[in-house]
Amino acid sequence: MNVSQNNIDQVNAVLNIVINKADYTEKVEKSLKDYRKKANMPGFRPGTVPLGLIKKMYGKAMLAEEINKLVSESLYDHIQKNNLPVLGEPLPTENAPVPNFDTQEDFEFSFDLALAPEINLVLTAKNKVTQYDIIVSQDMVDKQVEAYKGRFGKHVSADKVEEKDVVKGEMVELLENGDINANGLKVENAILSPTYMKDKKEQAKVIGLAKDAQFRFNPTKAFENETEIASLLQVTKEVARECSADFLFTIKEITRYADAEMNQDLFDAALGKDVVTSDADFFEKIKEGLKVQFATDSEFKLTMDMKELVVKQLEGTIFPDAFLKRWLQISNENLTEDAIEKEYPKMIEDLKWQLAKDKIAKENDLKLEKEDVEAVAKQAAKAQFAQYGMMNVPDDVLVGYVQDMLKNKDTAKNITDRAVEQKTIDALKTKVSIVPKEISFEDFNKFFEN
Repeated sequence: MNVSQNNIDQVNAVLNIVINKADYTEKVEKSLKDYRKKANMPGFRPGTVPLGLIKKMYGKAMLAEEINKLVSESLYDHIQKNNLPVLGEPLPTENAPVPNFDTQEDFEFSFDLALAPEINLVLTAKNKVTQYDIIVSQDMVDKQVEAYKGRFGKHVSADKVEEKDVVKGEMVELLENGDINANGLKVENAILSPTYMKDKKEQAKVIGLAKDAQFRFNPTKAFENETEIASLLQVTKEVARECSADFLFTIKEITRYADAEMNQDLFDAALGKDVVTSDADFFEKIKEGLKVQFATDSEFKLTMDMKELVVKQLEGTIFPDAFLKRWLQISNENLTEDAIEKEYPKMIEDLKWQLAKDKIAKENDLKLEKEDVEAVAKQAAKAQFAQYGMMNVPDDVLVGYVQDMLKNKDTAKNITDRAVEQKTIDALKTKVSIVPKEISFEDFNKFFEN
């Protein structure tokens, strides 16, 4: 067997594999004999089928199988031993002769290889990248405080009905003259909220009423949505659809959701017991939490800008475009040529970034440790909790959450990729000038518009 490599240029090569009869004869014979031992054929006991018959029936298929194994092993052994920076997967050379397993004894196969270009990346202190410090305004803090008040509020009894209150009581169907319909619908535990009434005239009938008061209204006019009407009347949609009568509602209970007060109970519920003990400390802790949340966004923007800088430095890099487009089409049968042409520039940008990261990792001897992955996972978990206003999650909760995150294969891969990228960015930060700049939250978000 002979394997030879012909370099077409710096990024394209052809690998030729020649397999002689001596390379496969023994393997094919062994496969045939092994198959003969377990062959089950009418007229023969297991293991007694003549080898010649086995060869006649299955010899060609087993020859093809052994040849394919040899080709695959030779191909990837050559790539591994020569440490070839292959992009994509080797592809059979187009228009190559198709092997004839009936007549040939020696076989030759050719594969096209795409080789990663040499990356010439030179970054110095002259290269400047902005790191944005997002300003946490008092308005943001106030909104978060209000969110906490709403989140940790409670339901209380109210004297008179307001728009967002929940009103409980009894409903009875009326006749057109206003008398109670003895054969009509009756709902003993009816629940409604004026805020969901679409008709303002109907809504006005209940606003301002006190417990034990009665009001006449029409559910069909008030709500218009048959699902809401059916729920209120505690009947099916079909029954609700046929109901157009007025009802008399007797108020039994008025419940209002009241925001939590600014006191130690709120501080403990929002941030943990005794983490803060004053209004000023509460506001400051919320501000710190928002800064942590925004720091993640700022780091994401820095990564994007660093990637843009690196990709721009590699503008003149030559890639095996024809091969990569062909490989994309073969690997993704649903991709049209137009789609490939459209997506290809973005793919090359990502490929440049990946090759640059590999080079940086090698030059700086970067190694990814378990602790690096867990740190990134913990950071991601904190950011997720912060989005829900949970600024001070205990470490034991975070550790458990991180462990659950990393049990998921896809999530673990995503976190690992982010950890690698973070190490790369940290290495790049030592080579370029990082320019800090304060920016408002509104202006920062403009970077991500469109």
